[in-house]
Amino acid sequence: MTRDAHGLGRAELHQIYRALVLTRTAEERLETLQKQGHVTGGLYRSLGQEAGAVGAAFALRRRTDGTGDFLAPTIRAAGALFLFGAEPVDFFRQYMARDTGPTRGREANVHWFDFDRCFLGPVSPLGTMLGVMAGVTLSFRMRGEERVGLVFYGDGASSTGAWHEGLSLAAVQRCPLVLVVEHNQYAFSTPTACNTRVESFTEKAPGYGIEAESVDGTDVLAVFDAVRRAAARARAGGGTQMVELRYFRRRGHAQHDPQDYVDPALIAAWEKKDPLDRFRARMLEHEWATPDELRALDEEVFRQCRSAAETAVAEPLPDGPDALLDVYRDGHAPLPWTRAPDPAAALAGQVGP
Repeated sequence: MTRDAHGLGRAELHQIYRALVLTRTAEERLETLQKQGHVTGGLYRSLGQEAGAVGAAFALRRRTDGTGDFLAPTIRAAGALFLFGAEPVDFFRQYMARDTGPTRGREANVHWFDFDRCFLGPVSPLGTMLGVMAGVTLSFRMRGEERVGLVFYGDGASSTGAWHEGLSLAAVQRCPLVLVVEHNQYAFSTPTACNTRVESFTEKAPGYGIEAESVDGTDVLAVFDAVRRAAARARAGGGTQMVELRYFRRRGHAQHDPQDYVDPALIAAWEKKDPLDRFRARMLEHEWATPDELRALDEEVFRQCRSAAETAVAEPLPDGPDALLDVYRDGHAPLPWTRAPDPAAALAGQVGP
């Protein structure tokens, strides 16, 4: 078999499977590290939602020279970050606030960026990243670049004013932006039915004049196909697109949330639709992989995550005085690249955020 019905070869299907396993394994390892006291602050599992981040990111043009499609993930989109080139060791460093991490302990979880790999960490106030990505993708259109941006959002964030303002701007300016709405049934402890009157977020799209599609978010290839179609339309000048992913967050909002507001029977029902289990079964059913090949990928990812976690644990926390860098003017505060006479040149020589 060289190509399946989705236009993907065997090696590409193995990459998708590996990304799903990497997401699940890295988060499980991270949960263990938190219980051991190595992680402070919030820990946000994507259990049950891994196919959304992986399928969406795999549909984009991923490059490491700053010319690829641009990604704005959420706190639950580790799989997308990994596909865009983020290293597991940096993932662990970031959560454990190590001095060697991408932000040197300044931020937590996925609040970091890499302009060469083309991803931008989320801004904490919900809804605001849509406006940021509208600006990023508007620059693509104005420069005539065949690039698109993709921004993830949970269903709760779609009720914020910033979300509506950002989407209105992106739609009016025909920005080449793909908005992925994660319909995960709950916004923290608030059921989606108490957050919006619509049954599908695609019903909101006509009000902004954009195209929308809703897919099963536990099916990684369905997500891939939908985002690939949306990205193609946006890239061809079709403007902003929406893709709704229907699935369920099988853990609480964060590790400190016991999720006792959800009926256990509902969680059990969604466990039967586990995205990793579904894709593994499909790989074997269609002979896209052998049991030995999948077992080898599982073992390789486990070793990689164990090694990355051990490396990060052994590394130091930042020195206290370093927290003042780039904050107070009476200390060492280099000019931000955004205010340099030649921002592009300053950014090219920048080592870290």
